[in-house]
Amino acid sequence: MVEAKAASQYIKDQQAEVYNSLPFETDRRDFENAERGFRGRLSPNVVKNANGDVVWNNDAYDFLRDQAPDEANPSLWRQSRLAHLDGLYHVKDGIYQVRGLDLSNTTIIEGDEGLIVIDPLTSEETGAAAFALYQAHRGTDREIKAIIYTHSHVDHFGGVKGFVSEEDVAEKGIKIIAPEGFLEHAVSENVFTGTSMSRRAAYMYGAALEQGPRGQIGAGLGQTVSTGTVTLIAPNVTIRRTGEKRKVDGVEIVFQMAPDTEAPSEMLMYFPQSKALCAAEDATHTFHNILTLRGAVVRDPHAWAKYLTETIDLFGHEAEVVFASHHWPTWGSDNILQFLTSQRDLYAYAHDQTLRLLNKGYNGPEIAEMMTLPPALDKAWSARGYYGSTNHNVKAIYQRYCGWFDGNPSHLWEHTPEDRSKRYADLIGEEHLITKGGEAIKDGDYRWAAELLNHAVFANPDNKVAKRLLADVYEQLGYGSENGTWRNFYLCGADELRNGNFGTPTQTSSPDILSQLTPEMLFDSLAVQINGPNAWDKSLAIDVVVTDKDVTYRLWLSNGALIYSTAAQSGTANVTLTGTSKQLPALAVYGPDAEALEKAGIQVDGDTTALDTLASLLDPGDPNFNIVTP
Repeated sequence: MVEAKAASQYIKDQQAEVYNSLPFETDRRDFENAERGFRGRLSPNVVKNANGDVVWNNDAYDFLRDQAPDEANPSLWRQSRLAHLDGLYHVKDGIYQVRGLDLSNTTIIEGDEGLIVIDPLTSEETGAAAFALYQAHRGTDREIKAIIYTHSHVDHFGGVKGFVSEEDVAEKGIKIIAPEGFLEHAVSENVFTGTSMSRRAAYMYGAALEQGPRGQIGAGLGQTVSTGTVTLIAPNVTIRRTGEKRKVDGVEIVFQMAPDTEAPSEMLMYFPQSKALCAAEDATHTFHNILTLRGAVVRDPHAWAKYLTETIDLFGHEAEVVFASHHWPTWGSDNILQFLTSQRDLYAYAHDQTLRLLNKGYNGPEIAEMMTLPPALDKAWSARGYYGSTNHNVKAIYQRYCGWFDGNPSHLWEHTPEDRSKRYADLIGEEHLITKGGEAIKDGDYRWAAELLNHAVFANPDNKVAKRLLADVYEQLGYGSENGTWRNFYLCGADELRNGNFGTPTQTSSPDILSQLTPEMLFDSLAVQINGPNAWDKSLAIDVVVTDKDVTYRLWLSNGALIYSTAAQSGTANVTLTGTSKQLPALAVYGPDAEALEKAGIQVDGDTTALDTLASLLDPGDPNFNIVTP
């Protein structure tokens, strides 16, 4: 293992400039709010799974109590210090939050007799630890009456079985409440592109990095994601419209729908009895992602701003506290209005100014370099780009409206990155690329050094000098990053260049996720795994009879694509699979293996060689694909 190096003088100077430009010493409100209402913490704050493996360790970040070192942007260090604060906190009138036990928070509301849990964290183990912490300070006499998922991201539902079981939900009538579209998006995001997103998420959250002043210090939204068991219990109550009201265990809840904001399925909630607003993940203490670096559908900042205006109009002048699924609450009417307004204006300004410049002919990277926020937003801690940088969010907005092509014909049909790098190396000379990259390092021009040395590495990944220098460059860029996910990406890149591919530490496509696949989603998940060229000359026909839905699907290959339909088709199927919609996900778990499917309760009739053909054509994703080398 190559040890991390010290910050260069260029980075030291940059850190000093950042420190002098922001009110580090004079504005302590965030620390006061983050510490307010503290009731106790899990000590040590370390969570293990059934095998004794550590899936969460917040104590590993105790170094954040020290002053920011040269190897960390002081603004990001401050944010990480705030996110590191953990424990059970009293928010208001029977509302408690557990923070610092996962990337996200879980909120527990005491009703007339029982509890309402909002967003039960990422994994079963941290969810159980959070609930145990609550019970240690508030008692065990109250049972859970409802679980609420604010939106469809895994860190807001994956720990549900740490709080309740499927049997509890069925036998005790526990409500599982979620916004419309939740299940479809929660499942599809973690299955269709789950392998790619999980591998990139390992970079985004620095999952394989050592925590420390020269390593992973946080992700801006929280410290990191727990690596325990991802679970899911399907909703049994769906919220569909803004203004919809529910009374759960005596607690009145008013819902506000906010689809296509931070998640494709998302909702905010207002609790009028306690005058408390849950902002889900639409108003947190950072500029959030318009497009997350792990990869996802581009979000809609225009809608995001409009929904926050609606939030202000509906609840902003009445609320006495606003809390979210990340970070710490804000108290006081004036402070709440200021906070929500700056969040709203942030998304509106970035959206509108990107489109203004787009219509003048500038492309995404150009607009990203030109974009400057108004002074009031630039100086607001809650608007800093700890999770979603202004730079990459602007590019995302451009992508949402114009796609990948910037209109320049030379970019219409470029060579692949590897081939392009080889041609640059042939044109300039591999050693010259390295020499010029080294000169750029000495000049502190790390962005240019990264481009030159990246070409050298992609042209010849066996060149140890190029890899060593590029790793050094990524390390310095990471040290200087205010954005937590940028820092993690850079430092992960440096780590893999030095020590090799670390793969994907956390997989979100768990059995619980797969079990919720609808038949259509199941077939789509198989279709995206078909090796098209190998399937050009293959044919098969499979009927899938879903007994509890009284519907039959025909699956067949057409020019290398797996197609399905419920309409009557000519000819007979090679093989027929018969089962319930709950049994069919066995296809995703075991693949088209006749014996395994029958053991799972699916009836198989006909020529099973069609299943063998399908199995031979499946080409699943690679969780160890390269990122910083070709």
